[in-house]
Amino acid sequence: MAFNLKNKSKDPISEINVTPFVDVMLVLLIVFMVTAPLLTVGVQVDLPESSADSLPEEQEPLTLSINSKGEIFIQESKVEFDNVIAKILAVSKNRTDTRIYVRGDKTINYGRVLEVMGMLSGSGFTKVALISEPYKER
Repeated sequence: MAFNLKNKSKDPISEINVTPFVDVMLVLLIVFMVTAPLLTVGVQVDLPESSADSLPEEQEPLTLSINSKGEIFIQESKVEFDNVIAKILAVSKNRTDTRIYVRGDKTINYGRVLEVMGMLSGSGFTKVALISEPYKER
């Protein structure tokens, strides 16, 4: 026979059991941790492969993508070629030390990627880098 020392009468115990809530929160945390990296880039670009090491990241970089049609995207919004610098300056709050990652589709003309990178460098941006996929096991 179990005795309830806090509740000496036969009244029901009205305390909330938080164990199921903690379990649900942990499952949600794991789900969000797994899906968050998959949601970072929304523009479909087939990146070339490289054996280069990844760069350390201090803060969230800007991503400039060039898809297979030659269209330019800043983060996920499409931008005309003539407006790229103005948009990047607006997004980076006129800070030319902002890290910019250029993602060029591997089927796009390499000259188009260099044209965009040259335009960024000519505008004073010093931290411009190319993004590639690591080599897949063959």
